[in-house]
Order: sequence, then structure tokens, then C-alpha cells
Amino acid sequence: MTAVYDAGVLIAAESSVRAVWAEHRVRLEMGVLPITTAPVVAQVSRSARQVQLRRFLRGCRVRPFDDAQSHRVGELLAATGTSDVVDAHVAAVAYESKAGSVITSDPEDIAALLAAAGSAARVIAVG
Repeated sequence: MTAVYDAGVLIAAESSVRAVWAEHRVRLEMGVLPITTAPVVAQVSRSARQVQLRRFLRGCRVRPFDDAQSHRVGELLAATGTSDVVDAHVAAVAYESKAGSVITSDPEDIAALLAAAGSAARVIAVG
């Protein structure tokens, strides 16, 4: 099963956190291409000099935020009383892709959003 990466994973990768890189490598060796989202990348990307981030992203599928998801993301925010569009998009993508896990530094909000989305993905805290 695939994993969806939230911003905390990308930040940890950019900071060369060995455990994040090791777990990423294991996924890739198992033939699992992790997913992240374009809004997550935008949240973390600040410079072309973020070499570690760009290297890490080569081993990920980056899903766009498309028109069809806009209303679903808004519904998830309303259902949970949260306001982070990026987190809600991560939950929507996890549901759509039938992800087995979401790896995040914001486990409480992500868990609530996943539940509202109807996703069975488990939340793994990073950081």
C-alpha cells in the first residue's frame, strides 16, 4: 500500500533526517512510490538550492490540486472545523488513492480529516 507524505516529511528530508530517508528508501525498494501533493511541495519549497528536497521528490508522485477536489476539500474542512487547505487536500488524496498511511507532523488534524473523508489510512507521526 502506498503512503502519502505531508509537509513534515518533506521538511525532515530536506533536513537530512536519516530515519525519513531510510523509510523512504524501503518504500521505493518495495516498489511503493509514495505520494505527496503539489500544495505540500509549495508549502515546503523555498529555493532551487533545496537539493535534498528535490532529490527526495524524485522518488514521489506529486498529485495536483484539481478543480474536482476543491469542493471536497472544503467539505472536509467544514466537517472537521479545521482550516488548513493543504492538510484537507492530503486527506482527500489519501482517500482517493486508497493509501495505507499518511505520514505527517500534524497527526491530530490529519486523523480527523481522514476520518471525515472515510479513509482507512493510518496516521504515522514524523518528527
